[in-house]
Amino acid sequence: MKHRTLGRGGLSVFSVGLGCMGLSQSYPPFPDKGDSIKFLRKAVEMGEDFFDTSELYGMYTNEELVGEALEPYRDKVVIATKFGWDIKDGKCLGLDSRPSTIRKAVEGSLRRLRTDYIDLYYQHRVDPNVPIEDVAGTMQELAKEGKILHWGLSEPGVETVRRANAVFPVTAVQSEYSMWFREPEKELLPALKEMGIGFVPFSPLGKGFLTGTVKKSQKFAENDIRHSIPRFNDPDNMAKNQALAESVGEFARERQLTSAQVALAWLLRQKPWIVPIPGTKTEGRLRENMSAAYVELTDEDWNALDGILQSNQVYGQRYSQAMLDMTGR
Repeated sequence: MKHRTLGRGGLSVFSVGLGCMGLSQSYPPFPDKGDSIKFLRKAVEMGEDFFDTSELYGMYTNEELVGEALEPYRDKVVIATKFGWDIKDGKCLGLDSRPSTIRKAVEGSLRRLRTDYIDLYYQHRVDPNVPIEDVAGTMQELAKEGKILHWGLSEPGVETVRRANAVFPVTAVQSEYSMWFREPEKELLPALKEMGIGFVPFSPLGKGFLTGTVKKSQKFAENDIRHSIPRFNDPDNMAKNQALAESVGEFARERQLTSAQVALAWLLRQKPWIVPIPGTKTEGRLRENMSAAYVELTDEDWNALDGILQSNQVYGQRYSQAMLDMTGR
């Protein structure tokens, strides 16, 4: 199996991880619990060992699902989860990364995940009301107590990463990155290389768009995250963006690959310390995604893809404004 190392702390994981959020929220319909458990256990049998969840996904239910499914394989897998929210009575009221809240969150996550330690613990979004140095200090304490092994940040700004890393070394940063959102290439990737921090792109398939399965006339349910995203809920943007998906699809077919394999292989070729975490609910799609670790893009392929990306503008924001306001802090 092909593994990669995240960060200077030596966290080794399979080259393509599994984002578990879609089993509980954001991408309906959701499988029943029994089917999800079977799916996650099958993933381990297939060689997957990097699973990503959060206390926020399904408001605790995703962690519970991942914990039950992976309990028999705990010593064989790497579990990443996230903190940083003010959750009361089953509702998320906003951000909260105060040390006391983090300590409460980690105990809840440990219980739901049925484990004594969390392999990789991310701050889900940067809390502007809490100095990142306080967060990093709390992570250092939790590491000394053995409750976490590594820590990271999700969707942070570069200066925040620098400040955090100066207090307690950051293993990984998780942010959106794909063929249709390349902003991390400007400042974030060079900074991560300099600091020796791994990068974990989420939505590496453009929330499904890069697979070519999202058509311009498609409508999304209100509980589908794409319902609130301008790239998906604006018919004009949907129609214009089809050109990119179609071009990637044509490139893939010419090489007897799928669009998903190409999109993931493109990410993997960027840096040896990048590990994307596409989400899926089916064994077939998981096998397809994992197989991208073995796709070797030639220099000719690389240049052809660059030409495709240069000639296809992406239309619409990747998030609603409210969600964008929580990124890059």
